Amino acid sequence: MTVVDTHCRLFPAADPHFAYRREDFVQTLEKVCAKIGYPKTIRVDNGSEFISRDLELWAYADNVTLDFSRPGKPTDNGTTSGFNRKLCSECLNAHWLMSLAAACEKLEDWRRRYNEDRRRSAIGYNGPIAPCIITMA
Repeated sequence: MTVVDTHCRLFPAADPHFAYRREDFVQTLEKVCAKIGYPKTIRVDNGSEFISRDLELWAYADNVTLDFSRPGKPTDNGTTSGFNRKLCSECLNAHWLMSLAAACEKLEDWRRRYNEDRRRSAIGYNGPIAPCIITMA
């Protein structure tokens, strides 16, 4: 599961699991939102972990709108798809991950470099942390 702020390109969480259950997804979202605040909208695909009563209840309780992408329309979530390609090619496919702990370590290192060092034209050639801090202030 990846959580990416499509406005400022922040990648706030790396939380790998062998198999993501619905309740794991909600717990991860709760941790992320406790750190950076609750979004107005979350765009999700139509995976089984996203279509659940747990997620609906969480979103309703925290006034978050769930925006489901249309089935078979990957362009609805292009920014996240591009991010996932980069994550796979630069991190997951570049390392032998022999355990979940190793995956956590490599993902956290990549997440930190992605958030602190990368510059993006879509946000004025800044890294994602600076615009998010300004946006949230």
